[in-house]
Amino acid sequence: MLSANVISGQVDHALGYTHNDMGPLRLHRPLIRASRVQTLAISSTLMAGLSLLTGSLVMAGAVGVMGMDAPHLPLLWLYSVCAVAVAGIGALTLLAVFGTPGMLVVTLVFIGMAVPTAGATTPLEALPGFYRFLAEFEPLRQITAGVRSILYYDAQGDAGLTRGWVMMAAALAAAALFGFGMLGWYDRKGLHRIPTESKSTPRAGSPTGARGT
Repeated sequence: MLSANVISGQVDHALGYTHNDMGPLRLHRPLIRASRVQTLAISSTLMAGLSLLTGSLVMAGAVGVMGMDAPHLPLLWLYSVCAVAVAGIGALTLLAVFGTPGMLVVTLVFIGMAVPTAGATTPLEALPGFYRFLAEFEPLRQITAGVRSILYYDAQGDAGLTRGWVMMAAALAAAALFGFGMLGWYDRKGLHRIPTESKSTPRAGSPTGARGT
């Protein structure tokens, strides 16, 4: 989620849609007219690449620094990288589709509703029915079950790992269909991020159409 927020802002800056403040400096690049679909594709590709670094840093901190026992380290690394990529692309999709209000939607989906339903600290049986319902598809619950299976149950599929992989694949497919579908519709409707110049507004230096006397 944090990576998606950074990538979204930096891609907008690189394409010239927003300014970027670096201390006392305000940087603004020339505008590159990219469609909404192209922008999401760029952001998602960067997110997939960044997930390799993020997953590696998590493993380095947990296993290398804190000494966590990880008997299936390559599998745990791969699962972590995929989890970061899927969650990040999902967050980018919500930001692209909903714009500024997308930050609230992302916070609700990936924090407000995900943390209580993760099942990492509080058993699902102790939660209200509403949260138990959310736990069936909330991403953090599926990720937690897969990590628990790798760490404590010898990476057995029926201990939650298979469900974790399946739900991540389903989440990625849903994000792609929803994101590119909605943004493609925005582009076809002409709802571009930079409005086209109105035909009724005369350009500087152009004739006004008034008759001579």
